[in-house]
Amino acid sequence: MMESLGILLILGIMLIILIPILLSIFWIWMLIDCATSEFKGKNDKIVWILIIILLHIVGALVYYVIIKKKRK
Repeated sequence: MMESLGILLILGIMLIILIPILLSIFWIWMLIDCATSEFKGKNDKIVWILIIILLHIVGALVYYVIIKKKRK
């Protein structure tokens, strides 16, 4: 019983550390993608960069769903 509790504790700690790291990597990836992409309007890039920076993960997810998936 104690062994399985220890394993669960270790897995929980790993998830607590791993999830924010993965989300930060995703945020940086979307920010770089936005900064290096071409947009139709001249202010679109600035607006999207501000959305991604100010809304962090939510902004990156919105950018991914609206812009990145549309390009595929």
